[in-house]
Amino acid sequence: MSAATKVITGLVRFSYAYVFEPRASEENSTPKYSVSLIIPKSDVKTINAIRAAVAAATEEGKHSKFGGKVPAGPTFKLPLRDGDVEREGDPAYANSYFLNCSSKNQPQLVDKNLKPIMDRNEFYSGCYGRASLNFYPFNTNGNKGIAAGLNNLQKMKDGDPLGGFSRAEDDFEVMAEMDEDMY
Repeated sequence: MSAATKVITGLVRFSYAYVFEPRASEENSTPKYSVSLIIPKSDVKTINAIRAAVAAATEEGKHSKFGGKVPAGPTFKLPLRDGDVEREGDPAYANSYFLNCSSKNQPQLVDKNLKPIMDRNEFYSGCYGRASLNFYPFNTNGNKGIAAGLNNLQKMKDGDPLGGFSRAEDDFEVMAEMDEDMY
């Protein structure tokens, strides 16, 4: 990993967060830790940093993975995708880009004060934070492109859980005593 291919994002929303246990995907039977990052299109600094890192990884891969030239056309896969196009109708992805990142190694999870997050309920799909990523070229079974490697994650704030789940503290209120006449 070179400095040119590493990115620390601004504030993103985490989705499909598999950061406590690795899981196999449809594309890859090897279990990995993974998360999808939803990046607001207004975060120009993060978007430009990702584009620069992808360009650097592409240049690195030109000789190491792509036989001296960068592949052209729709078969060359890039990690940054448009949420308005590919997730049309999903409000979580509106006005956003997204990318999927993964690692064979478990990422370190920290809160905004850099304290480790150990509670599985504390880091979830829908919370917000920052991510440390590295971009790298791949050429596997005829598939060529640039992938995003997951390094570490920092949770900055809570958000509405994604995936149809609600938090118990949002569903219920504190009850001083059970009034049997209520039920």
